Amino acid sequence: MSDEHESTLDASELSEFVRKIRARTPARLLAGRAGAAYRTKTQMELWEAHAAARDAVRTGLRIEDIGINFVNRWGLFEARTKAALKDEYLLRPELGRHFEEASRAQVLKRCSQGSDLQIVIGDGLSVSSVVVQIPPLLPLLFKGAEGRNWKTGQTFVIHHCRVGILNEVGELLNPLVVVLLIGERPGLATAESLSAYMAYRPRSLHTDADRNVISNIHARGLNPQEAAARILKLAGRMMDTKTSGCLLREESPALGGP
Repeated sequence: MSDEHESTLDASELSEFVRKIRARTPARLLAGRAGAAYRTKTQMELWEAHAAARDAVRTGLRIEDIGINFVNRWGLFEARTKAALKDEYLLRPELGRHFEEASRAQVLKRCSQGSDLQIVIGDGLSVSSVVVQIPPLLPLLFKGAEGRNWKTGQTFVIHHCRVGILNEVGELLNPLVVVLLIGERPGLATAESLSAYMAYRPRSLHTDADRNVISNIHARGLNPQEAAARILKLAGRMMDTKTSGCLLREESPALGGP
C-alpha cells in the first residue's frame, strides 16, 4: 500500500482493510515487524507451526488414534509397504509404492475383488491429517456411494504409504475406481491437510498423468461435505468415461469446468 493511499485511511478503516485481507488467506500477511524482524507473537506462531509440521511427518500412525469405535465400525485393518521404518520411507520413496508380502496376502484375503469404489487410507507425510480428517470424511463417502448403488470394497490403512500404491491396489483388487486418502506434506499454514488421489482401474505402468487429486481437505480448506461431494462426483465421471488423469477434467463451476 502506498504512503499516499495509507494517509487517506483512518485507523479503523486500515484495521478493517487488513482484517479482510487476512481473512482470505492463511498466509501471514501484514503481520507487522519489530525493526527488521518479526514481532515476537508472529515468530512464536511460526515456530509452533514448524514444530507441528515436523511432528506430522515424523510421528508414526497408530490406527487406534483414529478412534477405536471408528476402526471397529468400519472394520479397518492395517497393511504395510516395503518401507519398514519411517527414515527408510522418507529416504526411499519407491519402497512406499509397494506392499510387503504379508500385507499383500492380507489385502487379497480380506478385500473383495471388482468393486466399483475401493477406498484406502495412507499415512503419507501427515499422520495428523489422517487422525483429524478421516473420521468425518469416510462415512460421507460410503453414504454417497450407497446412494449411487455402488459396490464398495473393504477400506484399510496403509503404513509408510506413497501415492503410487494406488497401482498395486488396482492390480490386486481390480476395482473400477481407487481413492487413496493420504496425508499431504505439511506446511506452515496447516499440518492437517488431506488429499484424495484417484484413478480409474490403476495398473503397474500408470504414472501421475493417469491420476487426479482433490487436495486441501482441512478446516480452512475443503470441509468434509465439500470434499466428499467432489470425490464422489469425480469417481462417477471416471466410471462413465472409463478414464482418469490428464484426460479427465473435474467438473466444477468454481474451477472453471464445464
